[in-house]
This record gives sequence, C-alpha cells and structure tokens, in this order.
Amino acid sequence: MRYDFTKIIDRHGKDAIAVDGLGKNPGFAPEPPKDGFDVIPMWVADMNFETVPTIPKAIMDRAVHPAYGYFSPVEEYYDSIIRWHKIRNNVEGLMPEYIGYENGVLGGVISALTAFAAPGDAVLLHSPTYIGFTKCITENGYKIVHSPLKKDEKGIWRMDYEDMDAKLKANNIHVAVFCSPHNPTGRVWERWEIEEAMEVYKNNECVVIADEIWSDLILKGSRHIPTQSISPDARNRTIAFYAPSKTFNLAGLVGSYHIVFNRMLRDRLEAKSRKSHYNTMNVLSMHALIGAYEAEGYTWVNELCQVLSENVEYAVNHIRDYYRGINVSKPQGTYMLFLDCEDWCEENYKSLDELLKAGWDVGVAWQDGRPFHQEYGIRMNLALPLSREKEAFERLDEYVFHV
Repeated sequence: MRYDFTKIIDRHGKDAIAVDGLGKNPGFAPEPPKDGFDVIPMWVADMNFETVPTIPKAIMDRAVHPAYGYFSPVEEYYDSIIRWHKIRNNVEGLMPEYIGYENGVLGGVISALTAFAAPGDAVLLHSPTYIGFTKCITENGYKIVHSPLKKDEKGIWRMDYEDMDAKLKANNIHVAVFCSPHNPTGRVWERWEIEEAMEVYKNNECVVIADEIWSDLILKGSRHIPTQSISPDARNRTIAFYAPSKTFNLAGLVGSYHIVFNRMLRDRLEAKSRKSHYNTMNVLSMHALIGAYEAEGYTWVNELCQVLSENVEYAVNHIRDYYRGINVSKPQGTYMLFLDCEDWCEENYKSLDELLKAGWDVGVAWQDGRPFHQEYGIRMNLALPLSREKEAFERLDEYVFHV
C-alpha cells in the first residue's frame, strides 16, 4: 500500500472527543477505563487514521497567507466536487448551481425539513436510526415515524416497503429521510431496493432527504448507487447531502454540501439555509475539500476501503466464531459494526448496561446502541489500525466474554 494505515496515533490533548470525551456526556459517551487500561476508541464515528497528506498541505498552503477575510467559493471547489462524483459514482450533468454549501449534513436535513414540513408534522425514517437524526429532528419539533428494517433469512437488513407505504399514508407524511449507505447497520442498498423505495415515496408525494455522507466508504463487493441516479423522478424528488468529513476524517473542520437538481427544491432549501446568515463556508474547510478531492485522495480512499473491509471481516468472523449470543450482520459500507446482544444478555443474565460497562472498564470504548433504537444494540467503530482492533477483541475475550 502507498499509505500507512497501521500507525497508532496518540489523539489525547488534540481536540478528540473519541478519547478525551469519555465520561463527559453520560448516555452518549462511554465511561473511562479502569486503571491499567488505555482507551481504544470504538464509539464516535471518526477515524483513528491520519488523513491523506494533500489535505494538511492544502490547508497550510492557504494558511501561510496572513489574511482570512470574506471570500467566495472558488471555481476549483465546484470542479472538485463535480469530478469526484463523476469518477466515483458515474454522476452526469452535475453543474455548480446544483451544489450548495452546508455547515453540516444534520443542519442541511433541518433546513430541508423546515422548507417542506411544518413543526409537528411527521417524518418517515428507517430504524435502527442514526442518533443524530433522532436528536435534530425531534428537537426541531417534528415527529419521527419509524419503519423498521427487517433481517432476511441471510441476516441482511431489508426495507419493508409495505410498512413504509402504510405509515406514509396513515400519518399524511410528505417528507422522508433516507440514509444511504445506512447508518448504523452499514447496509449499502442495491439498485432495485432504492428503486422500490423511491416508487413508494413517489406514490405518496414525498420529498426525499438523502443522507449519503457515507457513500465513499463502501466495503469489498458492494457499490454505492446515488439515490438521484435511479430515475428522472428520483433526480427531481431528492435533496442529497454529502461531505468529505466521514471519508477523510474532517468532522472538526466543518463543511458539507448538498446536491439538488430540481430548481424548486433547491430554491426553497437555499432560502431556508441562507436567511439565518449562519450557514457560511470556512475558507480552510474549502481548501481541505479541494485537497481531499485531488488525485491522491482517490487512491487514499481506495486503500482505506480495503483496510476497512479487512477490519470488518476480522471483527465479524471473530464475533461469530467466539461470542455465542452476539448476533451481527456484516456491513457492506461505513466502518461501523452494529451488534445485537439480546440473546447473550438473556443467556448470561446480564443487562446491556453491565455488558457495556464490562467493555468500558478494560478500555474498549464501544457505544450504547439504544439511542439508535435497538434495545440490545452496541455500535463499534472499526476505523482503527488492525493491531488495535485485535487488542480490543483480546480484551473482550479475556475480561468480557471469557472465551
């Protein structure tokens, strides 16, 4: 490989809640480990890898000039996004005017909701559900209606189209949030699945808000299909959100963007986000995106996906081989693993809190999955060097599951 994904980096004191935030937000962050154990961060969704070198170079090249006043996005910003989506996702016809800046995907979701729904209205989401959706949607006065994903005979999470249709009709819903790839299950939807979902949304006259922030992190054997590419109707019905933050570990820099082909949807979305005078691009995050989407970034992401695929393969095999009662569906995208611990807890007369705490005590900082609407769920971040992942499972073997 050209890049080193084996290096263990010390993030303490470097503005990382993944390690320094333990114990500071009960109910969200894990508790700190007992004495004698260091932290293996496997919870909040950022990576424990150094990013591609073109990003810090782009930031530092711009930071050398000692003036950081008002600015407009440069042509290279839009060209980088257009080229990225054309090469990686075969997106044709993308123009600068279809692209708009967002401070974050969740903020964009709320701008879209407020443009097409009134507070108190219901919004359809699949469950398990990303905790960020739950918090931002409910805190802005909307009601979430869940359509649960169901596992098929092979343990693959699937959408229930009849349930989606029934709940859209029963609750007079006209805005839906569609997560692709899905967080937290890691499903990468196949074309036919998105086609069926979009047909349900079309028949119920829904605006579709597509969160595709994970679309670059696709594991071996799968391919991301942009929601807007499914059909002309999907292209005109969908507000899609993207960001380099998950792909390149840039969440702390802030900077996402939307792609909206339909002028009416775009005008209403941008009117909502613009009127606050808050949704404004940062000059350094702009150059970070340009650096990320350089030619070197394509190679780096390809190697990253190979590493993540190997990490997921190891974790899933280890759990299936040694942890009786822990059920896991192998993700096809993202770097998150979502465990169903119900059988284990019942067989061992343990609560999920006790299981979580046993891991936290020995430095395995995994995440409570209940806020993601899974009663016995645990979420694990596998974006770390394989040596650290193996160390985490060794601790789980010895101190938690006693294999």
